[in-house]
Amino acid sequence: MSYPSWPPYPPPPAYPRTTNAWAVAALVCAFLFAPLGIVFGHLSLSQIKRTGEDGRGLALAGLIIGYVMTALTVIVVVFSVLFLVAVAQHVGELRVDDGSTRSAAPPSGDRLPAFVAPRNLGANCQYPKGDLPAGAPVTPPRTGRVPTDPAKISASVSTSQGNIGLELDNGKSPCTVNNFASLAQQGFFDDTTCHRLTTARSLNVLQCGDPTGTGAGGPGYRFPNEYPTSQYRLSDPGLRRPVVYPRGTLVMANTGPGTNGSQFMLVYGDTLLPPTYTVFGTVDSTGLATLDRIAARGVAGGADDGKPAAEVKIISARLD
Repeated sequence: MSYPSWPPYPPPPAYPRTTNAWAVAALVCAFLFAPLGIVFGHLSLSQIKRTGEDGRGLALAGLIIGYVMTALTVIVVVFSVLFLVAVAQHVGELRVDDGSTRSAAPPSGDRLPAFVAPRNLGANCQYPKGDLPAGAPVTPPRTGRVPTDPAKISASVSTSQGNIGLELDNGKSPCTVNNFASLAQQGFFDDTTCHRLTTARSLNVLQCGDPTGTGAGGPGYRFPNEYPTSQYRLSDPGLRRPVVYPRGTLVMANTGPGTNGSQFMLVYGDTLLPPTYTVFGTVDSTGLATLDRIAARGVAGGADDGKPAAEVKIISARLD
């Protein structure tokens, strides 16, 4: 007995497989926030393995792009941090401890020579008439022999920007100290302005002592150089070679040999000058702090040599 043959059952309809949502999210987040793209990529691959959904390619693309973007971000952050650290260190080198700007590195050069007392030290101080009249009424200092003892004499300059304590080196430059003491006791420096500030790498001084405030004024007389010029012969070529005047040095200003008058320079940073500028003292720590604040304000107009941006007026200068 034969049975009729029946036609085969049609195959069940094929349903399209869905794309895993985490795979799509992984690819999108890989561009927006790479670490999240990596997390979603791993999550989608795990789900695709269990469910058989589509989207493996999207998940892998999200993972790869996420890892690449994360690596690039880390590299950029590292280099940015290194750059900022380098900039901070450079700025730190340009600033003194209290925040004022100074040279990145001290100028190089020979040191001031060791002091050897000349045979005639302080034996004959002379203050002959100068080429220009006095900028303010004043009597020249006493002439002839002046004492070199005590070797150190304290003085104080009160300014509109703070006090500047000085220790005058009477044992090395007695004629110069005699002059400064005479001017101070006569009130010659009172109510005068410090007319010049320099902020160049090799010249860091505040210049004062001109009663006219122009840079050309003085007491109407002049006198010779002392230390360190006294340590050289007149024919010595070393007189033309700059040496380092260290931070904290008190120096006379001049316009050539034997032209000292009333103008003086307060050195707030190591400075290169020929040894033809008389050293006659030092500035104390309080004075250096005052000078640093003045220097931090810079020069008027932004130059590196000129009138201080912050006016510096000497209220009084006296021996202590």
